[in-house]
Amino acid sequence: MKLLKPIAAAFAALMILSSCSMLSKAASNATTSGSSTGSALAALYQIFKTTGGIDLSNLTNLINLGQILGNIGGLGNATTSFTDQFSEGLISGSANLVNKNNVASVLSGLKTLANIDTSAITGAASAAASGAPSTLTSSSAGVSTTLSSLTSIFNALQ
Repeated sequence: MKLLKPIAAAFAALMILSSCSMLSKAASNATTSGSSTGSALAALYQIFKTTGGIDLSNLTNLINLGQILGNIGGLGNATTSFTDQFSEGLISGSANLVNKNNVASVLSGLKTLANIDTSAITGAASAAASGAPSTLTSSSAGVSTTLSSLTSIFNALQ
């Protein structure tokens, strides 16, 4: 019986430490996802600003969009803590293109984007990352609504 108490205490301490580690990892993942999204968003914004649109036949654009889409899937039902950490990463990853004044609008646009069926785009982005040419057209599933959502996000950045 005397041996059981120290084992139980050690087990409880181990459980507490592992949950703290999991919380730290979740925050780290949110910040990393936000930073990656911010970087890709900034790259696409510069192209949008220069050309007036986003050409999804361009492999770099497609890969940047795929990077954004790959990082925003959990935003729709994210906790406040996750969203706050994601926002911090978004701001730093975009080199302050996203900032405290526009982050709420950008997050809203990203949440809208996360709810669009972009499977055709993510498939094309994966193929593009492997060096395959883009097969997307404006009539591909989700393309026009995705571009519309991106334009809304870009308008918040201006």
